Amino acid sequence: MAEKLCPTQLEAQLIELNTAIPEEEQWQIIDGKLHKEFVFKSFIRAFGWMGQMAIWSEKLNHHPEWSNVYNKVKVDLVTHEVQGISELDFKLANKMEQFK
Repeated sequence: MAEKLCPTQLEAQLIELNTAIPEEEQWQIIDGKLHKEFVFKSFIRAFGWMGQMAIWSEKLNHHPEWSNVYNKVKVDLVTHEVQGISELDFKLANKMEQFK
């Protein structure tokens, strides 16, 4: 079972996740969720990426809150069973970064 990260753990994980990401593209905590907007070259690339991430989400049994408009995908990650952000959210965020 996942456990909600404490503020210190959350901050450390967020810094580690954002280490190699330009500041304007970094993950943030918004409304208690791990949030990012991905921008792709086209709709088909955005949608293809979402398909890849859907497969990883199933493997992790952890599913994002997301929306897609043309070449943009807005992602919010939260672990509902712990009512907050857990290690699962960071695992999925790292996969998303790996395949963008």
